[in-house]
Amino acid sequence: MDEYSGSMGSDADVAALASIVGEVEGAAAVVRAGQVAEVRALAAAGQLAARQAAGSPAVVRAHDMALRSVAAELGGVLRVTDRTVQSRIDEARDLVEHYAATLAAWESGRITRGHVRVITDAGSVLVDASPERRAEFEAAAIARCERDTPNRVRSEVEILAERFAERSFTDRHRDAAAERRVRVVPGAAGMSDLIATLPTVIADGILDRLTQQAQIIVDAREPGNAGSAFGANGAGDAASAGDSEPDRRGIDQVRADVFSDLLLSGAPALDPTASGDGEGSLGAIRAQVQVIVPALTLLGVDDGPADLVGRSPIDADTARCLAGNTHSWARVLTDPVEGTVLAVDRYRTPWPQRRFLRARDQHCRFPGCRRAAIRCEIDHTIDAAKGGPTALWNLAHLCQRHHSMKQFTRWKVRQLPGGVLEWTSPTGRIYREDAPAPPVAFAPVIMLDSGPPPF
Repeated sequence: MDEYSGSMGSDADVAALASIVGEVEGAAAVVRAGQVAEVRALAAAGQLAARQAAGSPAVVRAHDMALRSVAAELGGVLRVTDRTVQSRIDEARDLVEHYAATLAAWESGRITRGHVRVITDAGSVLVDASPERRAEFEAAAIARCERDTPNRVRSEVEILAERFAERSFTDRHRDAAAERRVRVVPGAAGMSDLIATLPTVIADGILDRLTQQAQIIVDAREPGNAGSAFGANGAGDAASAGDSEPDRRGIDQVRADVFSDLLLSGAPALDPTASGDGEGSLGAIRAQVQVIVPALTLLGVDDGPADLVGRSPIDADTARCLAGNTHSWARVLTDPVEGTVLAVDRYRTPWPQRRFLRARDQHCRFPGCRRAAIRCEIDHTIDAAKGGPTALWNLAHLCQRHHSMKQFTRWKVRQLPGGVLEWTSPTGRIYREDAPAPPVAFAPVIMLDSGPPPF
């Protein structure tokens, strides 16, 4: 790896980076203090408007007028519209009055503003819950947020909130699915956004299939002569300058063109796997999604949400449908206290190691990355070229970005018992990456006076 030594930096560069990291850390603390102070001040402004309207015979109108006036005053100071300030006041009051523990955790630096947004967004389903249930949710959500980044914890916090909601996630999903639609939003320069509002598992599957198909097209290009873009049925004609022009499209452009071809003609116009007049294999690609479903939800005992890894919760009906139609699935045994994966019973699979690692890791194991394991590479923690064995204690999922970073920069990693990864940055800071616990519950079931358990 000598050719990459320049990207690793000298010792002087590392020392300079350590100084910069310290400065950023200090600046972040100052920013955090200012943000919390602003939230408290905005909440106080909203409470002042409420007091001004108290006792008025037209309380709703009086409160709205008082709030508009206060927001207009603050808008002049902040140089934003009064509507924007009014929205921020509402958010601040909600945080101060209903999420005091979350605000305190943010103020002390235990969580970030991103975590606060995750908790309050997820908590919106608890509007009818009792203060005790909201407080219980908040305490558990904060504990989870303290251990990971906002994008990693979002799905788990959302599922956690569902357990305290008065109305089940499945019922609300059925109502939301009834509003599915497709619409076009005109844009600039002759472009538009085609927006489809769909169940998450369908949308994720569509994106996965498009990505797989687009990647095959990109990979099939010959070096220096990639060939032409799509044919007459797709959007590729407009993107290419002619059949003789090399295909220089990026993955996003190819994916958009495949999407257009599939909708307009039913199949990709350009299939590099086709031979002669025979159909290629591109159209046979099927979407992949990675879902974790609690046993009781799978059996129909309850309607708790399942987890679409890398995305968000999905409803129980969809999870059961996916499980019933899949050709391969795995039963995951987890620690009853920590929730971490202990073992995986494999069904119809020749890759027991891959099954275990996919269940254990769920996503890329670099701190903060949430790319699903099915879209990652299995990396040898100790490189195979250096004698590292292909054993569970030496394997973990890394996305291509972080796999390359491990190889070609000063970031180092070692694997501890239980699948824990300990990352060391170029400045010597250590970041612990615990094996994630599935965000859905796999708790044992005790059934009284009703015979044996249903599984």
